[in-house]
Formats: sequence, C-alpha cells, structure tokens
Amino acid sequence: MPVFISMIKKEALHLMRDSRTMTVVLIMPLVLLLLFGFAISTEVNNVNVVAVVHRHDDASRELIEKLRANPYFTFKGIVPFCEVEPMLRKGEVDAAVILDCDKGATAYQIIVDASNPSIGQTATGYMESVINGGMVSPVSVRTLYNPRLKSAYNFVPGIMGMIFILICAMMTSVSIVSEKETGTMNLLLVSPVRPRTIILGKIVPYFILSCVILALMLAIAYSVLGLPLSSNIVNVVWVSLLYIVLALLLGLFISTIVSTQVTALLVSGVLLMLPVIMLSGMIFPIENMPSLLQYVSCVIPARWYISAMRTLMIQQLPVSYVVTEVSVLSGMALAVLFLAVKKFNIIQ
Repeated sequence: MPVFISMIKKEALHLMRDSRTMTVVLIMPLVLLLLFGFAISTEVNNVNVVAVVHRHDDASRELIEKLRANPYFTFKGIVPFCEVEPMLRKGEVDAAVILDCDKGATAYQIIVDASNPSIGQTATGYMESVINGGMVSPVSVRTLYNPRLKSAYNFVPGIMGMIFILICAMMTSVSIVSEKETGTMNLLLVSPVRPRTIILGKIVPYFILSCVILALMLAIAYSVLGLPLSSNIVNVVWVSLLYIVLALLLGLFISTIVSTQVTALLVSGVLLMLPVIMLSGMIFPIENMPSLLQYVSCVIPARWYISAMRTLMIQQLPVSYVVTEVSVLSGMALAVLFLAVKKFNIIQ
C-alpha cells in the first residue's frame, strides 16, 4: 500500500505541475458543452418567407396573418411571382407560398430552397401545418421526455461521451510514454513494483480529475442547459464513472503501444474522435446507418455510454433499462485492462 500511495503522489505532482494542461482539461469540456448546448442547434427558426397573391380574399389575408404571427417564420412581405426565383437564388428568402383564388377556391403552392435538405423539409412541414390549420380534424399530440424539443437534450449525452473518451484517453496516453522519453521508465522496470500497481497508480490522479470534470459538466447540464433533474442522477454518476474508467484504461493501453507523446496524442485524438463523432449516435442515428457500420459501431464505447445517458438523463428511466449498455462497458473495461497489463509486462 505505501508503494501504491507513492505512485499516486508521484503522478499527481506531475499532473499538478503542468498548469497549462490542467487549464485546458478543465475548461475545454465546459466550453464544448456550452457550445453544443446553445450555439449548435437542430431546431429551424426564422425561416424567411414571402407570399405571392394573385387576388386577395379572406383566405389569403388569414394565411398572411398566420405567417406574420408564427414565431418560426420571418415574413418578408408580398412580392410578384417573377421575383420569387431571384430571391431564392440570392438567399434572401428560404420559401415562398403562392396563393391563387379561382371561383371562390384558393389553391396553394409552396416553393422551398432545399439546398439544405434539413431546412427545406422542416420549412415545408411548417408551412403545410399553417396552411392546413383549421381545415383538418385536430390531432392530439403528446411529446414525451423532451416536450419543448430542445436540441440540448440530445447533444448533452453525446458531448459527454465524446469529451470523456477524448480527454481521459489523451491524459493517460502520455503517462507511460513520458516515462519512456524521460528515461524514468527504466527505473520503474528495475523496481519491485508490480505492473498493476504502476498502472493503477497512474490512473487514480486522472480519475479524480475526471470526477471533477464530470461534476462541472453535470452542474452546467442541469442548471444552465435546463435538463430535468431527478433522483436518477445517482445512476447517471456511477455509469459515467464506469465510462471514465474505461476511457482512462483505453488511453493507458494506447500509451503502451506507442513510443512518443506526439504519436500518443495523435492516436488518442484522431483515431478516437472520428469514430466517436460518426459512429456513436452522437449526431447521426445508428439505425439509419448501413448494416456493416452498425456492427462496427458496437466496438465504439461512446455508443453504449451515449445510449445509456439518453435513457437515464432524458427519459429518466431506472437503471434496469440500461443493463445491456452497462454490461458492455464493463466487459470493455476488463478487456482493455487485461491488454494494458499484458502489454506492460511485455515492455518490462
């Protein structure tokens, strides 16, 4: 035990002396969380729209008033039909609605700029709902778990999964490599300290720092971003701690297979970032991917963590609903720990 405590103190002192790294590690997650929570949004607002009216009647006036009052639209006025296409080409408007009254019946046509498919589809849906309002039977809609459709609810679990797998892996990936470059690894190799003691001694300080990052991120998520707070936060914390341990072990394993700190940072940063962003379900739904990529995503730890966090944080369901995710993360942690210890034994 005294040897283990000494290893922890050694690594903690090494970490505390690097003030720049500490600043980046503590501030960057908070900046990313706020950026994704506020600046990056999948919601479509302020759709610029114009109207073309061949002949005014009660229906056309009512529709124009609805467009003016709708918070999702910015009504740019009534224009001649010949100006619609030039305005769409210049990007001055996003959509136009054509109203033609013939023999007491009003015909509607919607023209939308679909160069951005997401905005095009959403704007079309908005305008169809405005046009059809009052003409069809009312539909009762219940929106569960995210009634205000806030995109922050979707991004918070995703950004937490990305931050922990990157920050934790980067921090530990340089730990053993730095020992190699400075030559202190030789002293550890000839010492009577067991590999598991060295590995655990290096992980504990980074684990404590990761817990601080987790506490800050949860505080921002629940207070600033407005995620619903419940007693389920206990499950959120311990599942996150399991994921942090996995990320730290993954970074430690990377540090045993590379020889320089630059290589360690590149491997942990580039090779982990792209799969996390593309294949974890953080941005793109896994169900929409080809079957092959869905199978590949199963080896991405962030996929299982993000799925668990959405269930626990957003849906606020009990932990029994994330047994599969927790089991997979636990199995991955044990496998990476085994590989890291085995690889360290080979180095020794």
